[in-house]
Amino acid sequence: MSELPRLPDPAVIVLVGPSASGKSTWAAAHFRTVEIVCSDALRAVVGSGEHDLEATVEAFELLNLIVAGRTKRCLTTVIDTLGLDQARRRRYLQLARAAGLPAVVVVMRTPAAECRRRNAARDRPVPAAALRGQIDRLSTVVVEIQAEGWDVIVHEGQAEPDNTPGLPSATRPSPGSAPDNSAAMGLVLQISRFPWGADPAEWLVGIADAAQDAGFGGIALMDHLIQIPQVGRAWEPIPEPFVTLGLLAGRTSRLRLGTLVSPVTFRPAGVLAKTVATLDVLSGGRTFCGIGAGWWDREHAAYGVPFPAAKARLDQLEVAIQTCRALWSPGTKPYRGDRVDLPETTCYPRPISPIPIIVGGSGERRTLRIAAHSADGCNLPSDLETLGRKVATLRRHCADVGRNPDEVTITVLDIPIIGADRDQVASKVERLRGRTAASAFARRHHAGQIGEHVDRYRVLAERGVGTVFVSLPDLLGPADIHALAPLAAAVTGV
Repeated sequence: MSELPRLPDPAVIVLVGPSASGKSTWAAAHFRTVEIVCSDALRAVVGSGEHDLEATVEAFELLNLIVAGRTKRCLTTVIDTLGLDQARRRRYLQLARAAGLPAVVVVMRTPAAECRRRNAARDRPVPAAALRGQIDRLSTVVVEIQAEGWDVIVHEGQAEPDNTPGLPSATRPSPGSAPDNSAAMGLVLQISRFPWGADPAEWLVGIADAAQDAGFGGIALMDHLIQIPQVGRAWEPIPEPFVTLGLLAGRTSRLRLGTLVSPVTFRPAGVLAKTVATLDVLSGGRTFCGIGAGWWDREHAAYGVPFPAAKARLDQLEVAIQTCRALWSPGTKPYRGDRVDLPETTCYPRPISPIPIIVGGSGERRTLRIAAHSADGCNLPSDLETLGRKVATLRRHCADVGRNPDEVTITVLDIPIIGADRDQVASKVERLRGRTAASAFARRHHAGQIGEHVDRYRVLAERGVGTVFVSLPDLLGPADIHALAPLAAAVTGV
C-alpha cells in the first residue's frame, strides 16, 4: 500500500477500478471510516449482505443521499464504488462543484492478473466474465476521466499523481513525510489558555519545560485583563503576563520570553520599558517585546482604564516604541524625538541584549506604517491570502520611509488543530467547534496532521515568515506540547 498522495482536504474523492483492485483497502488505509461511502457496505444495510445484487438500486439511492448530505456540509467524502459508470462520476463531480469542494478521482491501476488472483481468493468471487469486462472497461474510463474536468487525478500505483492545472496549492503532504529543512523558521509557543488546576506555577513550568524539550524557541503570553471570548470564558484564568514570565525566566534557560502583544492603553510607555528591561536581565537576555494599540473596550471599562479612539491609541503606540528605544539606550541623557520628549533616560537595569519590538496589528494605513518605520517585526494573520496582501502593504510602507523591508521580520499567529491521525483531528474539531460547522472550523484552524502543518509552515517560510507563534486551542498540559516535537524539528531544522 502506497503512502497517501497529496490531496486537497476536504474534497470529494471518487475511487475507480475493477473488483479486487484494492479500492476499499486503499480507502481504509488513508481515511476515516465515516468519510468512506461504500456501495457494498450499503447493500448489506438495505439487503441481506454486501453481495446482494438485488439491493443495488436501494444501496445507490442511499449512497447518493449520504454523498449529497456530506458534500453539502463540505466534509471529505470518499466514494467507494466501481466508479466505471460515467453518469455517476459526473453526478459526483457536479455535487463537488455545487459545494465548492475540490473533485478528485483515484484510478486503481492494479495489474489484471493481480485482480484475478485476489478475486479468486474471495469467498464470493465476481464471475470471471464480469471481472474481465470491468478490466477491459478501465482503459476507456481513463480516457473519459481526462476530459471530465476533475481537479486532481491520481493513478494509484504510478510514481506521481496527475494533478490537472488549476489546483497546485490545494495539495497536502503525506503524513510522516521526511523533513525538509531548506526553509527553516522559528517556532514560539503562545499560551492563551491556562487550565492549570490546583498548582498554577507547576503547570506553567511543566508547559515551559515541554516547549524547551520539544524544540520551541520561546514562549509568548497574551496580555489581557479578562480572558478574551475567542479563547474562553471571562471567568477562566488569564494571569498577569510579566509576573508569569518572571517565573518562567527563572525556570528556563533557552526560551525567549515576551508578550504577544501588550496594549499601550494599559501599559504606560515608560513603565513598559522598565518592565521589559528587567525581564531581559532576569532571563539573561532572552526577551522580546510585543506591542499593539489595544482593541477590547470591555477589559478597559472593567478595570477603569481609558480606551481612547483608534487614532489616539495609534499615537500612543508610536510614543511607546520611541520611549522604549530611548530608555533602553546607553546613558542617562535627555531624549527628544518627534513624539517623545524625556528630560532623562535613567532606566536601570539596562537590557543586556537588543530587545526586538514586534508590532501586532494589521491596519494597512497606519499600523503597518508604524511597523515599517519603527519596529523590528510585525505580526500578521497566517492565512496566505491575507498575509500576502499585508506583506505587500508593509513593504510599500518600508519603501516610503526609506527602510529595507528585510529589516522588519514577519511573524504570524497560528491557532492550529493538530492531530496524530485523521481520527484524532476529527475528534478535536468535533469537541472544539461549538456551533460552528465542522468544515468551517477545521478550515479556520487548518485542522490536520503534523505532516500537513509542516508543509503549510514551509509555505509560510517561502512567503517570508520568520517566526510562527503557535497557539493550541486545545492545550491541556505538557503532553500536548511534547506531541509537537516532530513539527518543531521539521520546521526549525533543530
